[in-house]
Amino acid sequence: MENADAEYGGGGRAAPAAAALEAVVEPVVAVTDGTITYANGAAREAFDLSEDERADETGAGNWDAATGFESWSRLEAAIDETTVGTVRHVTLEGDADGYDARVHRSADGATVTFTRTTAETGAVGETESIGESDRAIKDRAINEAPVGITIADPDREDTSLVYVNDAFQEITGYSYDEVVGQNCRFLQGPDSSEDVIAEMAAAIDAKRPITVELKNYRSDGTEFWNEVTIAPVRDEAGVVTHYVGFQNDVTTRKEAELALERRTAELEYILERVEGLIQDVTDVIAGSTARSELEAEVCDRIAVESTYEGAWIGERNPATETVDVRTGAGRYPETGVSATADHPAATALAENAATTDTLEGTTHASFPLSYNGIEYGVLTVCTDRDRAIDERETVILSALARAVASGVNARETSRVLETDAVVAVEVALTDSSVAPVALSAAADCRLEYRRSVHRTDDETASLFTVTGADATADALEAAVADVPDLECRVIVERDGECLIELSGGDDLVGWLSERGVRTQAIESDDGRARLTLEIPRSANVRSVVEAIEDRYSGTDVISFEQRDRDSETRQEFAARLENDLTERQFGALQRAYLSGYFEWPRPMTGEELAQSMGISRPTFHEHLRTAEAKLSRAFFEEDQSSG
Repeated sequence: MENADAEYGGGGRAAPAAAALEAVVEPVVAVTDGTITYANGAAREAFDLSEDERADETGAGNWDAATGFESWSRLEAAIDETTVGTVRHVTLEGDADGYDARVHRSADGATVTFTRTTAETGAVGETESIGESDRAIKDRAINEAPVGITIADPDREDTSLVYVNDAFQEITGYSYDEVVGQNCRFLQGPDSSEDVIAEMAAAIDAKRPITVELKNYRSDGTEFWNEVTIAPVRDEAGVVTHYVGFQNDVTTRKEAELALERRTAELEYILERVEGLIQDVTDVIAGSTARSELEAEVCDRIAVESTYEGAWIGERNPATETVDVRTGAGRYPETGVSATADHPAATALAENAATTDTLEGTTHASFPLSYNGIEYGVLTVCTDRDRAIDERETVILSALARAVASGVNARETSRVLETDAVVAVEVALTDSSVAPVALSAAADCRLEYRRSVHRTDDETASLFTVTGADATADALEAAVADVPDLECRVIVERDGECLIELSGGDDLVGWLSERGVRTQAIESDDGRARLTLEIPRSANVRSVVEAIEDRYSGTDVISFEQRDRDSETRQEFAARLENDLTERQFGALQRAYLSGYFEWPRPMTGEELAQSMGISRPTFHEHLRTAEAKLSRAFFEEDQSSG
């Protein structure tokens, strides 16, 4: 070990290293050839080293080690056995000195740092608790502080550590002997921020305090986030003699902050990218006039998004057990996929749920196109990006798929009114939730569907003619009282027949209409109804029928028939009606219309019109009413009769 002047300085005032050791609360001495050449304040107080023997004011001196310590023989043996440049821990338990020691060996001697092990020592005739002294209280406070504390000496090579407290050892997993004499950078690792490290170095060079957060590594290699505060310690002359460091494990808080930052960044990323996509797809849905156009434009819009490689819409093909491609853009399987394959598109259709999987390095996310229980296919997007399609993006794309399905449903529903190519399906129902089934079971009557109208509250009211023994207002009202939520209004009552309006309860006709199905006929008696439905051939007829079977128990499919609707032009309809009217009936209807008779107020009376035809007023009204009846029958019924 170097001599005291070289090691700790001299020259009339405490050198920086000596000043630092004066601040250390543990006793520290330098020993060379059995002589104590330096003792800090804590050592001089603890071991009662005579002030008179001090050579100067720096702590340097010339004390006999054997006289200063009862345990000198054990310390001397440890010094001799310690290899130069290493540290040895010496247990002095049971000695009168009441300390353990750490021996730091150099070429010329050793530095010994003492750790208190017993509670009591003192002068002759007096017992004093060292633990209650000011220095011992500071010692205990630093050692028991809940944050790591280090002291580094800038005058030592690489600004190495000269002290660490217990909390530092607990936080890092390194022992005192492993770290004293090293620069604190041993805590850094591959993911420690170079910018933060440079920031700390700049603060140390500028001799100013700094607080940073840095990823550090424990002795076992595990990572932790360290809130590090470094502050310079200056002597009375303002010279920096040491740096004190405070380490606080903030891993839990930091990970929560980083997780929040990641979630926020992901949300902003998704919103920025998907918001425009949703708006564009919504515009496509609103502006397209046909299903094929809608589907193609949706796939095109998704495929041009920079984070997606492609998009396609497929449809289940029961005959081939495949999911066939209806349209696609960018990257997509032009031949489709097997309906039984381990592919997200097949799984999404089978489970009616969004499904994501990675196949051959490409992520496929598939979303069923389903609306009101009717399956319209599956939308699949593909991406090779590093960022996975997470839960938030899945929710957004699922909503987009529902919007597409709603648009397809609207196109298919409108096609039922426009197309002549339909599939006529006859089914039988016995489900008592269906109003005509329940009413025909509760009363001895037969119901025949006439027409439905949509009210302002979106409820559908259906007109039925009722025949049979119970075709009276009183009997029907009594029967309806036993059917929950069903309302029945008798519009016209004749002998053995009533015209009624049914509303409330299960809205069968409205439910079918929302799925693009036209109800042609409903005939119900004795708790059983037979329905004739028309579904566009372009629609997924199988899916519609399955939806009916799922919704209504006791459903039997009677027949399927592809056919074309009878198309009749306006001129053909007018010619047929004119042929059905007599000359007087046609004349009365034509004169009434052309003269404004159906307007209000009427510019001409019935009597004036009768006179213009040269007939009596009662005769004119008879011809007019008969013509009106034939016109109504031609509009509302398929079969007309002359008369």
